[in-house]
Amino acid sequence: MSTYAYQYVVLRCVPRPEREEFVNVGVVLYCQEADFLAVEWGVDRERIAAFAPGLDLDRVCAALEFVSGVCAGEARGGEASDRPLGQRFGFLKAPKSTVVQPGPVHGGVTEDPAAELSRLRSQLVG
Repeated sequence: MSTYAYQYVVLRCVPRPEREEFVNVGVVLYCQEADFLAVEWGVDRERIAAFAPGLDLDRVCAALEFVSGVCAGEARGGEASDRPLGQRFGFLKAPKSTVVQPGPVHGGVTEDPAAELSRLRSQLVG
């Protein structure tokens, strides 16, 4: 079986960037060799509401749906969705000043990018 190098970023909910506090809400995994770009995310509404009372959680979910659209190449991801996978990942990993921000880029090797994405989401997001 083949192994593939991949890169990933953890998506963070950062309600108040000046405090440098966040909750992990998703993982984007890109594997050029396997032509794979996908996100898995989940918002624990109770946890985030306790962490950031008053935060518009629907806005957080909408931002994550946008990321899903970019990864899938769908219209809901805007203009970035029309780009090649590598450029889409570059767009998603770029620092942003919104409530959902990417963390640093990490890498690894896997035989199954989709299974690795699920493993990372389970381990890093819950």
